[in-house]
Amino acid sequence: MMRFPRKAFLLAAGHGTRLRPLTDAAPKCLLPVRGVPMLQIWLECFHRFGIEEILINLHLHAEAVRAFLGRNEPGDVRVQISDEPVLLGSAGTIQANKDWVITEEAFWVFYADVLTDVNLGDIVRFHEELGAGATIGVYRVPDPSRCGIVQLDAGSWVTEFVEKPHTPVGNLAFSGIILGGREFLDVLPSRTPADIGFDVLPRLVGRLAAYEIKDYLIDIGTMENYRSAQENWLGHEPGGPQERHA
Repeated sequence: MMRFPRKAFLLAAGHGTRLRPLTDAAPKCLLPVRGVPMLQIWLECFHRFGIEEILINLHLHAEAVRAFLGRNEPGDVRVQISDEPVLLGSAGTIQANKDWVITEEAFWVFYADVLTDVNLGDIVRFHEELGAGATIGVYRVPDPSRCGIVQLDAGSWVTEFVEKPHTPVGNLAFSGIILGGREFLDVLPSRTPADIGFDVLPRLVGRLAAYEIKDYLIDIGTMENYRSAQENWLGHEPGGPQERHA
C-alpha cells in the first residue's frame, strides 16, 4: 500500500492579472475567501491530510507571503519558499526543484488559486488502484475554452489532453490538482518557461488517469469566480477528511 504523499508543490507565483485591482497590492494566494486567506485554507488542508512539507513558489508580493507565514505559524507543515525573480512556468518550477521530490514515491502539485473541499485520500486510493503514472483531478466547467480539457476512456484513463482548445469537445477540465511521481518528473521539459497544461500532461497520455471531483471546486482566478466563492464556500467539513484520508 502506497504511503500517503507527504510533500506538495503549491504553485502561487502567477501575476493574477484577471483579479486586478485586488492583486495590485497582494498576491492571489493571500486574497481572503470569507475572511480567510487562500494560503491559510491550503495550510489547513495540508495539516488535515498529513502533508508534512510544501514548496511554494513566489514572484510578485513575495515579502507579503513571507510576512504572512511569519505571523501564522503553519504548525506541523514545513514550508520551503522558491523565489522566482523570472517566472519559470508551472512545469519549470517543478523541474527546478525536482531534487526535492526525486526520492518520493508520489507527491502533490496544487494550484494555489483553486478552492476545494475534495477528499485527497480518495484521489490517493484511486491513483493506487489504477497504478497510474500520474493522476489529475478533473471537474465539469461552463467555460471549457479557457481550461485544459480531457477525453477519457471507460476506465478513467486520459486519451486526450488539450490546453485551452479553440473548439472544446467536452467540458471535463483539469482542476489544478495532480498526484504524480517519477513518470511525471521524467516528462518535464528542461527549457523554461514551461507549462504543465501545454508541455507535460499531453506527454503523459497513456499513463495519465483522471479522478472526477464532484465536491466543491472553483478556480478563483477571475473576478466572477472570486465573487462566487465568497457566496458559496462553506469551508471544509469539520473532521471529515482528516478521519478518512488514511
